[in-house]
Amino acid sequence: MNKHSCYSSNLFKVAIIALLLFTTFGCNKTPEETQKAVESKSEVAKPDKPEYFLLRPDLEKMYGYTQAVRVGNIVKIGGVISIDDKGNPTGKDDFMQQMKNCYASLEKVLNHYGCTFDDVIVENLYTTSMSELQKNASYRQEIYKNHFPTGSWIGIKELGLPEMMIEIEIEALIPKEQ
Repeated sequence: MNKHSCYSSNLFKVAIIALLLFTTFGCNKTPEETQKAVESKSEVAKPDKPEYFLLRPDLEKMYGYTQAVRVGNIVKIGGVISIDDKGNPTGKDDFMQQMKNCYASLEKVLNHYGCTFDDVIVENLYTTSMSELQKNASYRQEIYKNHFPTGSWIGIKELGLPEMMIEIEIEALIPKEQ
């Protein structure tokens, strides 16, 4: 047997002995104790039950969506467009007004969860006019006074209503005291 294969053989034997020692002495629990530990960990790891929030209940039921869902300390707010409580478009042909209306609706949902725009961690803007978004983007500095969230600006052909030029969706981290 050459020197290399002798070394490999000894290394293999040491690994087998270590494995046997670990399986024999490494676990002091009985199978019943091990099962109880697994069950108690799975109880702790159960996911939070989603909490749904309807900003405009009749409208959301009619179209089949929920404006926001909270899971744990995260709230996801679906895309908001510039509409009134009855679903009528507002700010027609006025990109800046539509943007302001979107942020006003988002603020209502954030307030429901005890959040502000400082708690927003993701913001995705969908627009039918990227040039208008770029022209009016500085308004976001009035919304995000301390920092901007991560996110995307996405140019699309159309939104849910033909008059709409912008839709905004966000995610926020709910403050710990909630």
